[in-house]
Amino acid sequence: MSALATVAVVGSGLVAGVYTAFSTMVVPALRRRDPVDAAAVMIGINRAAERGPFLLLFSGTAVAAAALGVSALVRSDGADGAVAAASLASTAITVAVNVPLNRRLERDPASWSAYARTWTAWNSVRALAAAAAVVVALSTRS
Repeated sequence: MSALATVAVVGSGLVAGVYTAFSTMVVPALRRRDPVDAAAVMIGINRAAERGPFLLLFSGTAVAAAALGVSALVRSDGADGAVAAASLASTAITVAVNVPLNRRLERDPASWSAYARTWTAWNSVRALAAAAAVVVALSTRS
């Protein structure tokens, strides 16, 4: 596996783990709290995610996956192309769905209950997409 593919795959696996933790532990725990408190905590988490280590992990994985996708096209490498596509699908869901939901929650913290349901469903989809990148990489390598 190339260094580029390794970065994209490891990054996708780490991102998948973070997203899975939110869908299976963090949001369910927050849903058992007072909605006002839960919304405030989630808003704080979302702000922290847009800075520092997670932003580097998220952005670095997206850049590596995009570069891997271009490289796969040039080399006609279907396996690397599939890895890149799955990883980038996770990124696209984040940008198109989860981040706008986060912005909406900031504007309307009272929407917590609806937000938590919708956000978690899409978060699980993006976790599966990121995990799929890892599964494809592992299943196509000898």
